Amino acid sequence: MIERKRFPTARVAFFSVVHETYFKQFEGLEESLNGYHKQTADLVAANGVQVFDYGIVGSNQKGYEVADSINGDKIDLIICNMITYATSSVFAPILQNTKAPIVLLALQPLKRMDYSKACTYMQLENDNICSVPEFTGVAIRMGRPVADVILGHLYDDKKAMAELKQWCDIAKVLNGLKGARLGLCGHVLEAMYDMHADPTAISGAFGLHIPLIEIDDIVKEYNKVTNEEIEAKKKVILEEFETPDPKSDPVTRKLTDADLERAAKGSAALDRLVETFSLDGLAYYYEGQENTIQREVATSFIVGNSILNAQGIPMCGEFDIKTCIAMLIMDKLGIGGSFAEFHPFDFEEDFILVGHDGPHHIAIAEGKPILRSLSKFHGKPGSGASVEFKIKEGPITMLGITQTANGKFKFVIGEGTSKAGPIPPTGNTNTRGFFEPTTREFIKKWVMEGPTHHYALGVGHHAETIKKIADVLGLEAVIVK
Repeated sequence: MIERKRFPTARVAFFSVVHETYFKQFEGLEESLNGYHKQTADLVAANGVQVFDYGIVGSNQKGYEVADSINGDKIDLIICNMITYATSSVFAPILQNTKAPIVLLALQPLKRMDYSKACTYMQLENDNICSVPEFTGVAIRMGRPVADVILGHLYDDKKAMAELKQWCDIAKVLNGLKGARLGLCGHVLEAMYDMHADPTAISGAFGLHIPLIEIDDIVKEYNKVTNEEIEAKKKVILEEFETPDPKSDPVTRKLTDADLERAAKGSAALDRLVETFSLDGLAYYYEGQENTIQREVATSFIVGNSILNAQGIPMCGEFDIKTCIAMLIMDKLGIGGSFAEFHPFDFEEDFILVGHDGPHHIAIAEGKPILRSLSKFHGKPGSGASVEFKIKEGPITMLGITQTANGKFKFVIGEGTSKAGPIPPTGNTNTRGFFEPTTREFIKKWVMEGPTHHYALGVGHHAETIKKIADVLGLEAVIVK
């Protein structure tokens, strides 16, 4: 019953480069290369991006025209299709006058030429690699290196298609960050120094905006929620979550009607808040005095946050705006992005529990997530419904965003494996995380990179993709191994 509210997309510029002299020399070559151009553009579009096709660029003048169009079309990624040899003069204006990352795509139509029938015409149809070093060299010389080069053949090349998809996914992240509105409400939990971050520095590094929201802004929406909205939310919650009896933890109990009611009302209020402030995400923490509407509201969000995460709107507790950004990046990659931290080791089986007591991305849960009523939220005020589940079994990726001594942002990235097995029935997310070479060694390397204690947790192995995102943003990144 949960449908996404935000769908990843991207605006990708696509053009092919040629040496126009060839067209006068070889009849039919222009038509042939135009056919390859259209086929390659279709391959790009197949990755769920909006392709802006600027056609064939064969002159310096056309290069300037295309650069102007790219800037006007608000492009997230530029793909230069190396369809045959071209002089770098057709490429230089685009290098110099645009800002989006540039990928050179060189997909040769033939896996190999038929040497018994080879001719100059056939060579020019398959000369995709010829000017790649010229283009990369000129790009470096002009102070704007290309982001990547994809080499391969045009038909059924799984490796090349995976690299193309990777860059289209990166473009979706860049599109999602550009102008995103990640709300910030409340204050840092007293006193997590690693959670503090300057909204202006964040805007400068990631190109997004941070609306500063008052708790009373949310109270206002909470008070507007209708009985019809609450009942609709209850229906979604009971459909999407299991509500079992408690097990070994005396803090937990079966979900109560009162906690279900409050969770549903809090979820509906968050929906209203997202709409009112046009939010793409929210990081918050607020305590409020006992028996106040502010505390009632601020402690009712865990279920609603988890639903919004699954709908493509990252919601993050403990005022952790940096991890909210990490969650947004993972969501735009289509790999989840759950709020997580380290819980106890299991030194006998060599794993560590990874999870949190806050909002989670239920779209990547292994099986149906569980709701339990908690008599207390450990370390925080309040009580109520809380989400418990495991991340899907298989490969997992972690992304932590921290800051260095000079205030610069840094990505700390790692990969591991989620495996089956029991987790503590505490009403919190916990996944059995296994890491190489041993979990103990990996975690030591991770903490030595100076991360925050939170990170985003997603499915699949995507460390190299996330590292490329950091590179495009001009940020330091390390893959812990």
